[in-house]
Amino acid sequence: MKPSRRRFLHLAAGAASLPAASPIVRAQAYPTRPVTIVVPVPPGGALDILARLMSQFLSERLGQPFVIENRPGGGTNIGIEVVVRAPPDGYTLLLIPGSVTANATLYENLNFNFIRDIAPIAMISSLPLVMEVNLSLRAKTVPEFIAYAKANPGKLSMASGGIGSPSHIVGELFKMTTDIDMVHVPYHGGAPALTDLMGGQVQVYFSPLPESLSAIKAGQVRALAVTTAKRAGAVPDVPTVGETVPGFEAYTWQGIGAPRRTPADIVATLNKDINDGLADPKIKARLADLGSVPTPMSPADFESFIVAETGKWGKVIRAAHIRVE
Repeated sequence: MKPSRRRFLHLAAGAASLPAASPIVRAQAYPTRPVTIVVPVPPGGALDILARLMSQFLSERLGQPFVIENRPGGGTNIGIEVVVRAPPDGYTLLLIPGSVTANATLYENLNFNFIRDIAPIAMISSLPLVMEVNLSLRAKTVPEFIAYAKANPGKLSMASGGIGSPSHIVGELFKMTTDIDMVHVPYHGGAPALTDLMGGQVQVYFSPLPESLSAIKAGQVRALAVTTAKRAGAVPDVPTVGETVPGFEAYTWQGIGAPRRTPADIVATLNKDINDGLADPKIKARLADLGSVPTPMSPADFESFIVAETGKWGKVIRAAHIRVE
C-alpha cells in the first residue's frame, strides 16, 4: 500500500472514532467573540438600564463581552431594523421593547415584519403603568375619577409620552372601556409629561411605573391605580384598575431577540442563561427597585405572547384611529 493511501486510511479511521458534534457542544462554544445588544432607545431610560443589567450578567456568565449599542429613532424601528438586517449568527441581539406590538399597526410602511423577521429568545420583565393624577383633582379613586370625567366630558386632559406610546394606547384603552371622553396631550417623552402633570397643565397620565415612582413616593402626584392584573410590589397600597373595571389589564415589557434563522442551539443557550439571571437574587432585587417583575418564558411562549399582544393593541389603535404623523 502506498504511504499516501495508508495515511488517508489512518486519518479516516481516527475521524470516525470521534463523536459527532452535537448541538450541546456548539451551544457551549458560543460565544467566541463579543456580542452586541442593540437597544432601540437612548441611554439612561428604563429599557437601557435593563439591557445593561442583563448584558453584565451574560458577560460574566458566558465569558465574552455583551456590548450595548444604542440605536434610537423612528419609534424604536431604526434599531429593530438594524437587527433584522444583521447576520443570524447570535452575535447581534435586540433589546425588544413592548412597543413593537403597537408599532405593527401604527406604522404602515415598515421595511420589516417583526413577527416574521425577529426570533424571540427570552422575556426579561414586565411592569405596570400607573394611573396618576394632579393633586388638585378632586378624584381620589378610580370610581371617583370616572364619575368626574363623565360629568365633565372633554374637560380633562390626558398626557402621554407621545402618539402611539404605551402611555397613550393604555390611556385610550381606559377611555374605551369606561366610555369617557378626555383630550389627549402628547409630549416628547415621559419626563415632560410628568412635569406638566405635577404642574397642573394636564390632569391624568398613565405612566410606566419606574418613571413616576419617586414622584409618587414624594407625594408630588396621586397614584389612583396600577394597570396590571395584580397590585405592584413597589406600590402595594395602590389598587388595580381592574378592581373597578373588570378585566382591565395592560403593562409594558422587555425581552431579548435575534434575527430570524439564528441557530436554535444559540437561542436555547441564551434563553437558559437569561432565565437563570432572572432567578439571581441581585438581579431580582434590582428589577424590584425599578418596579419591574421578572417574567421568564420559553422562546415559544414568548413568541405566542408577542403575537397575542400585537392583536390586542392593533384593535385598540384602529378603534381609537391613532395615526403616527
